[in-house]
Order: sequence, then C-alpha cells, then structure tokens
Amino acid sequence: HLNLQAARSSFDVPNTLDAEGAGQDQHQKITTFNVAPGYTGIIGSSALFTANLFVRRDHLTYTPSADPFADSSGTVSQDRKLTNVGAKVDFAVTRGGNNVKIGGTFNNTKLNEDFTLGLTDPTINSPCVDAAGDPSDNVRLTATTQCVANRLVANPDFVAGLLAFDLTRSGRPFHFTGDATIKDQAFYIQDDIKAGNASFMVGVRADHYDGLVKKSLLVPRLGVSFTIPRSGTVLRASYGRTLETPYNENLVLASSADAAVFGAEGTPVPPGTRDHVEAGIQQAFGGWIVVDAGYFYKKTKNAFDFGVLFDTPIAFPISWDHSKLYGLTGRVNLVQHGGFSAFTVMGTTNAIFSPPGTGGILVAAPEGDFRIDHDQKFQQTTNVQYEFVKSLGAWAALSWRYDSGLVAGSVPDYATALTLSGDQQAAIGLFCGGTVATPDSPITSCGGGAARGAERLVIPADGTEDDVNNPPRVAPRHLFDLGLGVDNLLNTTRAKLRVRFSVVNLTNKEALYNFLSTFSGTHFVTPRAYQIQFGLGF
Repeated sequence: HLNLQAARSSFDVPNTLDAEGAGQDQHQKITTFNVAPGYTGIIGSSALFTANLFVRRDHLTYTPSADPFADSSGTVSQDRKLTNVGAKVDFAVTRGGNNVKIGGTFNNTKLNEDFTLGLTDPTINSPCVDAAGDPSDNVRLTATTQCVANRLVANPDFVAGLLAFDLTRSGRPFHFTGDATIKDQAFYIQDDIKAGNASFMVGVRADHYDGLVKKSLLVPRLGVSFTIPRSGTVLRASYGRTLETPYNENLVLASSADAAVFGAEGTPVPPGTRDHVEAGIQQAFGGWIVVDAGYFYKKTKNAFDFGVLFDTPIAFPISWDHSKLYGLTGRVNLVQHGGFSAFTVMGTTNAIFSPPGTGGILVAAPEGDFRIDHDQKFQQTTNVQYEFVKSLGAWAALSWRYDSGLVAGSVPDYATALTLSGDQQAAIGLFCGGTVATPDSPITSCGGGAARGAERLVIPADGTEDDVNNPPRVAPRHLFDLGLGVDNLLNTTRAKLRVRFSVVNLTNKEALYNFLSTFSGTHFVTPRAYQIQFGLGF
C-alpha cells in the first residue's frame, strides 16, 4: 500500500485584544508532505511480515509584525524545517500459546533552524528598578552603575548580554542559524504468552539515540493479566522502562551555546529515562455492567516540557531534572440493554516536576518542585446513548464532562492578577467587589475588605500559594454536548449513508481551558457550536 499526504496552512496568528490594539500582525505558514509506502506479507498460516517506510518534511515560517515595536515583549521570526526519513520492519509468528514479534525501527531527522529575536519592551531587561521593585522604562539606562544617579537601585535580574538585542536601547536582533541530524534506532523482541487463565507479555528493547548527545539503553517490557472466570474478574500489572528523546522543535537553538545569553544552560538537551508501573482490576457484574480501575506511576529522569516564548506559538524544549506522574483511572460501561448504553471514564493526574532545567530560552526557573499544567485533581466524561430505530441505526446521545481545573501557575496570588493587562484580567473574570475587569478598564487595586477573586480562575488566598500543595488552577467546569444521528439513513446493506448533528457546549458555558500556559498560552473552551456531518461507509 502507499499513503500520500500534502498539506498547507497559512494564517494570521490570533492575538489578544491588547495585542490587536497595539497593531500586532504576525503570520504563520506550515507546509507538509508525507510519502509512506508499506508492505504486508502472510507467510504460511502463522507468520506475518510487515515493512513500512516514510519520508516526511515540515516547513514552518513565522513572520513578525511589520513594525517591530508593535510586538510585545519582543519581535520574533522563524524559518524552521524538519525532514524525517525512517523505516519500521517486524516479523510476527504464532506457535501454540506464544505470539512472538521481532522488529526494528530506524529514523533520521534533519533539522534546520533560522531564528531572530529583538526585545521591544524596555522593562524586560532594564538595568534598574524603583523602590517597589518595578523595572524602569528609561531607555537611556544601559548599566547598573547608572541606577544611583537616577534614584533607582540595580536590577538583580539584569542580563548584560541581552543589552545587544534590546531594540529600545539601540540594540540589534539576535540571529541564529543552525542545523543538526538526529538519528535513532531500536530493536525489539517480545512474546505474548497465553497459559490457561493467565497471559504474560515479556520483551526487551534496545534503543540508541544519536542526536546532539548520544545515549543507548536496553529496556524490559513486562506484563501479566489473570482472569478469574467464576467471578468475572481480570487482574493486570505491567512494568516498562523507556528511553525518552527530546522534542525536535527548536532543539538546535535550545541546545546551543548561543542560548546561554537568554538564561539557558547553553548545553544540549539530554535524553531521559522513564520507569512506568501500571496495575488494575476489571470486574463484570452480570451481563450489564463492567467496571475497570487502575493506578499508574511514571518516574522520569530528564523529564521534558515546553517553554513558550512570550505570547507567540513558538516553543522551546526543556528538560527538567526529574518528574513523577501518578494517578488513578476508572471506567464504568453499561452494556446496551433495550437500546440504552452508557459509559463513564474518570481519572486524576498528579504531574510534579523538579528543577534545575536544561534548554528553553527566557525561562523563569522555579525555586523548587512544581506542578505543570497537565496536572488535574479530577476529570470525568459520561455519555448516555439511546438507539431508538435499530434498523436505521438512529440514536440520540448526551455527553457530560467535568474538569476540576488544570494548574495555572502564572497567577499565584491576587496581587499578581492586578499586574495583568485589562484583556488578561477580563479573560479570567477578575473582580473586586461589584467591579469586573474589562479589556479597557483593568483593576489596579482592591482594598477596603471588598470581595475579590476571579470567575474563571481559582487564585489562592494571600500567603497560601504553594507550587505543589496549593497552586492556582483554572476554575472547575461542567460541559454538555448533545448528538443526534442516523448511521444507515437509507437502510441499505452495502453503502451506508451516515448523518450526524451535534450541539457542542449545549449551555454555552464560558470557561477557560488553560491560562498563560508555558506550553500553549491561553485557551477558552469552545462556545456553543452546531455541527452537521455526512459520511458514506462501504
């Protein structure tokens, strides 16, 4: 078989109302092509050979505003290419209770990066601060020795090396060009063994990463499940160790000595290793309900994250010293009876990372352990469906999703919220007494014992914020979706016409998904939307 893909997207980057008002007008273009031939061959009655090849190229350009000073807090451009050539080959054979697979993967990724950055905000790297600790916007100040004469004090966060790229102080944009080839290979063998009521998975994998740094790792794959037929119970457990490789996006710059001027380590982002343990139980209750519960724990040395640059979509890979992710998962299935079926899935995720870090640029290093914005105390999705005309596959469904709220670490207290722009305050629904912030009327102070907070963000009380035990979070939310559909509208046996109508966010709930995320910025949940889909299956 042969898969071919060509894609192109070109769009103006969406900005906040503040940014639009300042005249920001950035543009991003992405072109992609992918060629992936494959071959599958059956050998005898018990063996299968599979081979897949691929060539993929992505080309991304990011163009800043025509006026560099319209962009805040810096003007950025990027021209980045990623060319990936690879293959995956495996051979599987079944003998009795054994299902053995042997194979390998080979990848070669060429990275080309061209990047510029100029600071456009005089307070980003000001040499001096006032008595309150606020950076001075006096562009004539270029050294900490000038502070005393201007009744200011030296800024402890001032980076002299950035002065050359501060456009407000007669600097010129930083310019980086670089390339690298990332190679990785893996060989594996595994056996799925069936022995009575027990199943075992035993395997080993050898990984070799040859990028800006090199690392090889021999890792196990172990799993077991056991069925108790009388009670309808299935027990399971697994352990795996994996080689985690750095993200390729902007990896060359993030790993270069040139990045040191932006506060990065200036050393290559290293690969990581992860230990992953999972255990669970599945229980059937008659022919009606199946319940599944699980626990997972992942501990990673050199744990990867992304750092977004300013308010742009440009992100740089970061490797934190270590991380631990753990939580619970659950699922309840109601098997279809009389046309009714339902399921609910739920879980909790703890994602705690620990500094120091490598990579990224202009990253504010945390003082200690912290939760990243994938961390959430509880989330669940429940779907109820009724099929009312079986011959046509006509159905109606209602979906309910609850999220307790992701971590939003950029607003640790109300005082920090007061420093946000009017548009950012309006996004979180900041209020003081009966006054609610708007893009044109930010709240700059709140006293007199007035009730204060945010409608779409849970801000810790003064003095109680803790990056691990009490971080700020997006406010909890309930979302409902409604769906109606007919899976065989013409009641045919071969080609089947499918029609579906959906209402997304039925109650038109206004809520945040995340806020000033280091990974993706700020996103609202989708407002009420109507969708209609047609499909033809045959």
